Amino acid sequence: MLREILAITGKPGLFKIVSHSNKMLLVEELGNKKRFPASSRDKVVSLGDIAMYTYGDDKPLGEILDLVYAHFNGQPVDVKALVKAGTLKEVFAEILPDFDQERVYPTDIKKLFTWYNILIDNGYTKFTEEAPAEAEKGEEAEEVQPTEAQKAHADEVLKEEAEKYQDPSVQQDVLTAADEAQAELAEEA
Repeated sequence: MLREILAITGKPGLFKIVSHSNKMLLVEELGNKKRFPASSRDKVVSLGDIAMYTYGDDKPLGEILDLVYAHFNGQPVDVKALVKAGTLKEVFAEILPDFDQERVYPTDIKKLFTWYNILIDNGYTKFTEEAPAEAEKGEEAEEVQPTEAQKAHADEVLKEEAEKYQDPSVQQDVLTAADEAQAELAEEA
Protein backbone atom coordinates (compact mmCIF):
# COMPACT_ATOMS: atom_id res chain seq x y z
CA MET A 1 0.00 0.00 0.00
CA LEU A 2 2.73 2.49 0.94
CA ARG A 3 4.65 1.70 -2.26
CA GLU A 4 2.02 3.62 -4.24
CA ILE A 5 2.09 6.66 -1.93
CA LEU A 6 4.82 9.18 -2.73
CA ALA A 7 6.54 12.16 -1.18
CA ILE A 8 7.93 14.68 -3.66
CA THR A 9 10.72 16.99 -2.53
CA GLY A 10 9.62 20.61 -2.62
CA LYS A 11 5.92 19.82 -2.67
CA PRO A 12 3.85 19.61 0.52
CA GLY A 13 1.59 16.63 1.11
CA LEU A 14 1.52 13.09 -0.20
CA PHE A 15 0.70 11.79 -3.66
CA LYS A 16 -0.71 8.60 -5.13
CA ILE A 17 0.51 7.14 -8.42
CA VAL A 18 -2.24 7.27 -11.04
CA SER A 19 -0.22 6.20 -14.07
CA HIS A 20 3.38 5.94 -15.20
CA SER A 21 5.57 5.67 -18.24
CA ASN A 22 9.33 5.53 -18.81
CA LYS A 23 10.23 9.07 -17.75
CA MET A 24 7.06 10.39 -16.16
CA LEU A 25 4.62 9.68 -13.35
CA LEU A 26 1.08 11.00 -13.22
CA VAL A 27 0.34 11.61 -9.56
CA GLU A 28 -2.72 12.71 -7.62
CA GLU A 29 -2.42 14.68 -4.41
CA LEU A 30 -4.10 12.96 -1.48
CA GLY A 31 -6.88 15.15 -0.20
CA ASN A 32 -7.66 17.55 -3.02
CA LYS A 33 -7.29 14.97 -5.86
CA LYS A 34 -5.32 17.43 -8.02
CA ARG A 35 -3.39 15.56 -10.72
CA PHE A 36 -0.10 16.58 -12.28
CA PRO A 37 2.94 14.96 -13.88
CA ALA A 38 6.09 14.30 -11.87
CA SER A 39 9.07 14.17 -14.17
CA SER A 40 12.45 12.56 -13.79
CA ARG A 41 13.78 15.91 -12.49
CA ASP A 42 11.62 15.65 -9.35
CA LYS A 43 12.98 13.76 -6.36
CA VAL A 44 10.22 11.24 -5.69
CA VAL A 45 10.32 8.77 -2.80
CA SER A 46 7.87 5.98 -2.10
CA LEU A 47 6.78 5.80 1.54
CA GLY A 48 7.39 2.05 1.32
CA ASP A 49 11.12 2.77 0.87
CA ILE A 50 11.46 4.98 3.95
CA ALA A 51 12.72 3.77 7.32
CA MET A 52 13.68 5.51 10.56
CA TYR A 53 16.85 5.09 12.54
CA THR A 54 16.69 3.03 15.72
CA TYR A 55 19.44 1.78 17.99
CA GLY A 56 18.89 -1.68 16.45
CA ASP A 57 17.80 -2.26 12.86
CA ASP A 58 16.13 0.58 10.97
CA LYS A 59 12.34 0.44 11.30
CA PRO A 60 10.21 0.60 8.11
CA LEU A 61 7.83 3.55 7.95
CA GLY A 62 4.79 1.26 7.60
CA GLU A 63 5.50 -0.40 10.93
CA ILE A 64 5.98 2.97 12.61
CA LEU A 65 2.71 4.29 11.16
CA ASP A 66 0.92 1.21 12.52
CA LEU A 67 2.40 1.97 15.96
CA VAL A 68 1.29 5.62 15.72
CA TYR A 69 -2.20 4.49 14.68
CA ALA A 70 -2.41 2.15 17.68
CA HIS A 71 -1.01 4.77 20.09
CA PHE A 72 -3.53 7.43 19.04
CA ASN A 73 -6.42 4.95 18.55
CA GLY A 74 -6.78 5.94 14.91
CA GLN A 75 -7.26 9.63 15.76
CA PRO A 76 -5.32 12.49 14.17
CA VAL A 77 -2.22 13.81 15.92
CA ASP A 78 -2.32 17.46 17.00
CA VAL A 79 1.12 18.25 15.62
CA LYS A 80 0.93 21.98 16.36
CA ALA A 81 0.16 21.35 20.04
CA LEU A 82 3.06 18.90 20.34
CA VAL A 83 5.46 21.36 18.70
CA LYS A 84 4.22 24.21 20.86
CA ALA A 85 4.58 22.13 24.04
CA GLY A 86 7.99 20.88 22.91
CA THR A 87 6.99 17.25 23.45
CA LEU A 88 7.47 15.77 19.96
CA LYS A 89 10.40 13.56 20.96
CA GLU A 90 8.77 12.49 24.24
CA VAL A 91 5.54 11.41 22.54
CA PHE A 92 7.47 9.65 19.78
CA ALA A 93 9.59 7.87 22.43
CA GLU A 94 6.35 6.44 23.86
CA ILE A 95 5.53 5.05 20.41
CA LEU A 96 9.02 3.88 19.40
CA PRO A 97 11.25 3.79 22.50
CA ASP A 98 14.42 2.67 20.69
CA PHE A 99 14.52 5.39 18.01
CA ASP A 100 17.95 6.95 17.57
CA GLN A 101 17.57 10.33 19.29
CA GLU A 102 20.74 11.71 17.73
CA ARG A 103 19.86 10.91 14.11
CA VAL A 104 16.06 11.39 14.18
CA TYR A 105 15.35 15.12 14.35
CA PRO A 106 12.15 16.83 15.55
CA THR A 107 11.46 17.83 11.92
CA ASP A 108 11.48 14.13 10.96
CA ILE A 109 8.97 13.33 13.70
CA LYS A 110 6.80 16.29 12.71
CA LYS A 111 6.83 15.10 9.08
CA LEU A 112 5.92 11.56 10.18
CA PHE A 113 2.93 12.79 12.21
CA THR A 114 1.85 15.08 9.35
CA TRP A 115 1.99 12.18 6.88
CA TYR A 116 0.07 10.01 9.33
CA ASN A 117 -2.68 12.66 9.53
CA ILE A 118 -2.89 12.89 5.73
CA LEU A 119 -3.12 9.12 5.39
CA ILE A 120 -5.87 8.63 7.98
CA ASP A 121 -7.79 11.63 6.59
CA ASN A 122 -7.83 9.75 3.27
CA GLY A 123 -9.08 6.48 4.74
CA TYR A 124 -5.84 4.56 5.24
CA THR A 125 -5.81 2.51 8.43
CA LYS A 126 -3.37 -0.32 7.69
CA PHE A 127 0.16 0.66 6.75
CA THR A 128 2.09 -2.61 6.50
CA GLU A 129 1.53 -5.10 3.74
CA GLU A 130 0.48 -8.60 4.64
CA ALA A 131 1.84 -11.65 2.86
CA PRO A 132 -0.40 -12.70 -0.03
CA ALA A 133 -2.65 -15.69 0.58
CA GLU A 134 -1.10 -17.55 -2.37
CA ALA A 135 2.34 -17.32 -0.76
CA GLU A 136 0.96 -19.08 2.30
CA LYS A 137 -0.12 -21.96 0.06
CA GLY A 138 3.39 -22.20 -1.35
CA GLU A 139 2.48 -20.62 -4.67
CA GLU A 140 4.24 -17.55 -5.97
CA ALA A 141 2.07 -14.53 -6.55
CA GLU A 142 2.01 -13.54 -10.22
CA GLU A 143 2.53 -9.94 -11.21
CA VAL A 144 -0.53 -8.57 -12.97
CA GLN A 145 0.37 -6.87 -16.24
CA PRO A 146 -1.85 -4.08 -17.57
CA THR A 147 -3.68 -4.77 -20.81
CA GLU A 148 -2.87 -2.87 -23.98
CA ALA A 149 -6.16 -0.99 -23.61
CA GLN A 150 -5.14 0.10 -20.11
CA LYS A 151 -1.72 1.20 -21.36
CA ALA A 152 -3.30 3.16 -24.21
CA HIS A 153 -5.73 4.79 -21.77
CA ALA A 154 -2.85 5.76 -19.48
CA ASP A 155 -1.04 7.35 -22.42
CA GLU A 156 -4.17 9.31 -23.35
CA VAL A 157 -4.53 10.55 -19.78
CA LEU A 158 -0.88 11.66 -19.79
CA LYS A 159 -1.39 13.55 -23.06
CA GLU A 160 -4.53 15.24 -21.70
CA GLU A 161 -2.69 16.25 -18.54
CA ALA A 162 0.22 17.65 -20.57
CA GLU A 163 -2.16 19.87 -22.52
CA LYS A 164 -3.28 21.48 -19.25
CA TYR A 165 0.17 22.88 -18.63
CA GLN A 166 1.57 25.93 -20.36
CA ASP A 167 5.22 25.13 -19.68
CA PRO A 168 6.56 23.70 -22.97
CA SER A 169 9.24 21.64 -21.22
CA VAL A 170 6.62 19.88 -19.07
CA GLN A 171 4.46 19.28 -22.12
CA GLN A 172 7.44 17.91 -24.05
CA ASP A 173 8.43 15.55 -21.20
CA VAL A 174 4.91 14.17 -20.93
CA LEU A 175 4.45 13.83 -24.70
CA THR A 176 7.85 12.17 -25.11
CA ALA A 177 6.99 9.65 -22.40
CA ALA A 178 3.62 8.97 -24.03
CA ASP A 179 5.21 8.52 -27.46
CA GLU A 180 7.78 6.11 -26.02
CA ALA A 181 5.01 4.11 -24.37
CA GLN A 182 3.13 3.96 -27.70
CA ALA A 183 6.30 2.78 -29.45
CA GLU A 184 6.76 0.02 -26.87
CA LEU A 185 3.18 -1.09 -27.40
CA ALA A 186 3.72 -1.18 -31.16
CA GLU A 187 6.85 -3.31 -30.72
CA GLU A 188 5.01 -5.76 -28.48
CA ALA A 189 2.15 -6.13 -30.96
